Amino acid sequence: MVHLKKINVNKILIIDDEEKLRALMARIIKLEGFEVSEAASCKAGLKNLAQTTIDVVLCDVKLPDGNGVELVKEIKNTYPCIEIILLTAYGNIADGVQAIKNGAFDYITKGNDNDKIIPLINRAIEKAQLQKRIEKLEQQVGKKYGFESILGSSPLIEEAIAFAKKVAPTHASVLLLGETGTGKEVFAQAIHNGSQRTGKPFMALNCSAFGKDLLESEIFGHKAGAFTGAIKDKKGLIEEASTGTLFLDEIGEMHYDLQAKLLRVLETNEFIKVGDTKPTKVDVRIIAATNRDLQQEVKDGRFREDLFYRLNVFTIALPALRDRKKDIPVLAEFFLQFFAPKTNGHLHFISKDFMERLLQHDWKGNIRELKNVIERAVILATNDVLTIDSLPLEMQQLLYGQQTLSAFDLASVEKLHIQRVLNHTKGNKTETAKLLNIGLTTLYRKIDEYKL
Repeated sequence: MVHLKKINVNKILIIDDEEKLRALMARIIKLEGFEVSEAASCKAGLKNLAQTTIDVVLCDVKLPDGNGVELVKEIKNTYPCIEIILLTAYGNIADGVQAIKNGAFDYITKGNDNDKIIPLINRAIEKAQLQKRIEKLEQQVGKKYGFESILGSSPLIEEAIAFAKKVAPTHASVLLLGETGTGKEVFAQAIHNGSQRTGKPFMALNCSAFGKDLLESEIFGHKAGAFTGAIKDKKGLIEEASTGTLFLDEIGEMHYDLQAKLLRVLETNEFIKVGDTKPTKVDVRIIAATNRDLQQEVKDGRFREDLFYRLNVFTIALPALRDRKKDIPVLAEFFLQFFAPKTNGHLHFISKDFMERLLQHDWKGNIRELKNVIERAVILATNDVLTIDSLPLEMQQLLYGQQTLSAFDLASVEKLHIQRVLNHTKGNKTETAKLLNIGLTTLYRKIDEYKL
């Protein structure tokens, strides 16, 4: 049996109360391979749009129950990806200008432009398809960086997400507290995408990655000649993020003098570039994050009290992974599905023993450490299941109640060494025996003994 590939046909809606003219136009458009629907009024046209996916609307200006120019506005508000071409028997500039303002693709006179209608429809379809692709990408980005991207159902993470969702639509500054690797930037991105600033710039900077002078230039920018090597003006991230969000990670590492400049931004929405004398206005939301106790930093004189209270408008504490171990299985599964297609496409499962080791581990590096462990395990895996032999050595130790086999126990060390060599040879027993300098029969006996 031959399976024919389904071809997507572009759909056109003609709204015109002149039946003969409408039928003629429909016939011409159908001959070009388009699918055509017809309506004789605004009401019938809107009903058709609610029932059918339309790419382009051809609409008369004068209709029995309304005006085509106003109908354009109504259609675009409800279906922003549809393009509308207005047709009129008596064109006038005022109507044409208003139609374009309302979102019409074009405004043409009936009869005189019959030869232009098909090329015009093709251009309108190209724009409609582009709009649909952009809308789809925006939805994908929203899902990737929105609150949906924060995995977990433990009470602590759900509470943090609930707080973040409440503050997201506001313009308030947010301070994210949590250990390294708890997902502070993921939260910052989700808050940005949950605000009115979504679609605007989101800039992120780790304050601990730069010295004072370089950090000042990175955040606030500089004028040409401000210092040696400043050969041209440079926008800082705070200006690049204008109308959007600036995420300052490890804010506790920021030099005391720079804290005063950041405070000015929060108080006046302006700053002065390095080497400049005039302030620059900026509209930016600040989200800061730290793994330090800022209140203690204030007491110790390392962090400005006034800046702390400005940043501390809304604080969200992100839990450590060891405090939300219920979420480890879903996070591990997510990372497996993320890394497997890139490095080891045949991997699909996580063994029970492997998962038990994940649940027993302390995770001082939090989600970031878990991500790295899964990526490493995926690379080392030799079959379609993640097993404990692909875990780091310290996580492979077996637990019997409260007693862990010592890393100095001879049998334990031998077992782990054989596992590592098997991983290295990708399960090749002959090659493994050669590298271990033992007989193949001995290797098989060891494999059986240690249940490898």
